[in-house]
Amino acid sequence: MTNFYLTNFTKNTILTAIIILPSLLSSQHSRGSAIDFEFKQSISDSGIDTLLTTPTRINNLAVLGKIWGFLKYYHPAVARGEYNWDNELFRILPRMLEVESPAERDQALIGWIDALGEVVPGKNNIKKKGNIKLLPDLGWIDSSGFSPALVSRLTRIRNVVREGEHYYVELMRGVGGARFKNEDPYSGIKYPDAGYRLLSLYRYWNYIAYYFPYKYLMDDNWNDILKEYIPIFSTASSELEYKLAVLSLIARIDDSHASIRNKGKVLENYWGIRWSPLELSFTENKFVVAGYFDDTLGKKTGLQPGDVIERINGKKTEEIIKKRLPFTPGSNYIARMRNLALHLLRTNDSILKIDYSRGEANHRANLPTYLSDVVFDNYSSYPRDTCFKILRPEIAYLHGGTLMPAYLPAIMKTALSQSGLIIDMRTYPRSHYLYDLCQYLLARPRDFFKSSFASLDFPGMFTMTEEIKTFGKYKRPGYSGKVIILVNEFTQSEAEFNTMAFQCIPGAIVIGSQTAGADGNITPFYLPGGIETAFSSVGIYYPDGTETQHTGIVPDIVVKPTIEGIREGRDEVLERALQLLSEGS
Repeated sequence: MTNFYLTNFTKNTILTAIIILPSLLSSQHSRGSAIDFEFKQSISDSGIDTLLTTPTRINNLAVLGKIWGFLKYYHPAVARGEYNWDNELFRILPRMLEVESPAERDQALIGWIDALGEVVPGKNNIKKKGNIKLLPDLGWIDSSGFSPALVSRLTRIRNVVREGEHYYVELMRGVGGARFKNEDPYSGIKYPDAGYRLLSLYRYWNYIAYYFPYKYLMDDNWNDILKEYIPIFSTASSELEYKLAVLSLIARIDDSHASIRNKGKVLENYWGIRWSPLELSFTENKFVVAGYFDDTLGKKTGLQPGDVIERINGKKTEEIIKKRLPFTPGSNYIARMRNLALHLLRTNDSILKIDYSRGEANHRANLPTYLSDVVFDNYSSYPRDTCFKILRPEIAYLHGGTLMPAYLPAIMKTALSQSGLIIDMRTYPRSHYLYDLCQYLLARPRDFFKSSFASLDFPGMFTMTEEIKTFGKYKRPGYSGKVIILVNEFTQSEAEFNTMAFQCIPGAIVIGSQTAGADGNITPFYLPGGIETAFSSVGIYYPDGTETQHTGIVPDIVVKPTIEGIREGRDEVLERALQLLSEGS
């Protein structure tokens, strides 16, 4: 999601994001981040080519990953940029592979921590940090069975008073989400060695541990994930296995904003570089032909909207789902199925053998496939006609994807005179029209969300803002008719945020099905190997504190498309909205 919608209430928050410029370090910091080039001599070589994992090693490496991340965000010397923290990992890593007992491990970590320099004792009072939504999850310091000496050092660092800037992270101005910086993407290495693969896992795990506002909503305990993925990242034997490990890890945070953005040749080949022209939807727990990416090519296949895909190259679709689902991110099941539908008919072959059903009859077809530029040359998920219509007498319709602020003065003269208005949010908006539109539909500003934002003082803590209003200049009496908002699994991010605002309209009704459940600004970043990804970094909540993440927007009236409706070319969600408005309900 773009950053537009939170910048407008900067006056309601007291946030100052400082752009941190690396400074030249004094000679006493011989391993300062700006001048530490030890592992640059061979950018693909951390010194750890292979890593045989045993239960003891896995446990020690999990401890190292947590402490490395804790020191990265909590230790003042690291915050000042006095150490290249990637290189510090590579220095301590060989020792962690040698230790055989917890006592030996803890002593090695104590020596590493002490080498960072003394910290000024303090008592940072987290209770004075305002309306806290999420506390740092640092219970592992006391519960992991560390030696008293190691616990003492970690506790002292935790209690240090931290103020101001940090070399590796800053907060987005007026928003409060994290922005990671001074992190080398190591783009020159497509298949990193074992040391860099562990760095990738540690980076990502700690990003989520300290700067993901929805960690508590995950299906899995994030503390367990690190130990689970150490052998997976350590033994990844190719670029493909490494990237699939990253993709699988990303999927575990349950966030529809999270995926690998720059898939590259190896992942494109994995999914398939050739596409069928059939557009699928997940309907009634089946993958169904919903339409065509290209009408001409789609009709040539002989398949029609409403046909159910039963097998692909002899494999049941259920088997394919089971195999691909772990590598398909999404905040909830329906969002993952939406994403999986896009990849289901991809291949590297020129033909796909399909078994499909049409009603009670079963059929087979050999589907030609094409490169993406052929299939999508004329495709758009947005309608090609106007964003505004009069569907029936007294019922107006706005398409939330193609609406532009500049259209509103002319459109709303007509829309406001109708007794019913349908706002279709089953798409992603192309423009930021929310506050302009609210000034027509509402008589006054209304509270419609709260936000939670991250902390540099206490990494892992998120605090809540007060309620934020649909601000603007309200010179009209507002809309007196009935408003219905349409949603489905394509209602994501800004579309969900807009829907929250439209729910403030008196009597507004939301009709449709579960939305994608990914609300709030995103933080993009890179992992070793130049892998670009992102996650939701700002928490978005209703004024009563209810999340939209994961659950999505909950419709007032649930209406889901049916296979029969798709076959008949009907929009059953829109039909239900028209029925309600016609009945005057």
